[in-house]
Amino acid sequence: MARTMEPLAKKVFKGVLVAELMGVFGAYFLFTKMNTSQDFRQPMSKKFPFILEVYYKSIEQSGIYGTREQDHEKWFNSKN
Repeated sequence: MARTMEPLAKKVFKGVLVAELMGVFGAYFLFTKMNTSQDFRQPMSKKFPFILEVYYKSIEQSGIYGTREQDHEKWFNSKN
């Protein structure tokens, strides 16, 4: 019985590995896009505010401050 489960286990492992890699690359792409484009962060603030909050906290943890304030200032001034 163990022999018949082995190919299935390999397929499941490969599937999980591919899903993990897609998640890592997706998170990297999203972070890079948010890090380079203030215009991209504005729709993110409306659609996915929790993701933008994670972005702000992560860059503040790395020692970069003021991005959140700059974004809010630009978005507020663009409304007026």
